[in-house]
Amino acid sequence: MKCPFCGHEEDKVVDSRSVKDGRAVRRRRECLECKERYTTYEYIEKVSLTVAKSDGRVEPYERAKLQSGIRVACKKRPVETKKIEAIVDEIEKQLHALSRGEVSSQQIGELVMEQLRITDDVAYVRFASVYRKFQDKTEFVAELKRMLE
Repeated sequence: MKCPFCGHEEDKVVDSRSVKDGRAVRRRRECLECKERYTTYEYIEKVSLTVAKSDGRVEPYERAKLQSGIRVACKKRPVETKKIEAIVDEIEKQLHALSRGEVSSQQIGELVMEQLRITDDVAYVRFASVYRKFQDKTEFVAELKRMLE
């Protein structure tokens, strides 16, 4: 590890602790040359995901795209930004558990609807109407009836 203060490449770890619910390790280091202390974080590198679209295209997974879709569904609803982040984290966790690298856009859509159904009914219906491509009001009403059962 290169010291950010003097550039020396030797240090000692003076403290280590688990952070981010065990998904990272925070280390306090001390440079053996200038004696300055600095912090580093160590994460497990996740396998990158790709998304298989319904038209056959495959593209890299983008967290921001998922976040944006959920944010639009939750617009002007009492859903905090922290909750949206937690939903995205949970969906990513499930995607990594389901796959070794490639997931379908259909899987992502179903996971989003599952999370929004739990979080906010209106956001769920908004997302479902776009995701399922409702053609008219009868499909919309049918989805509302399913929710009420």
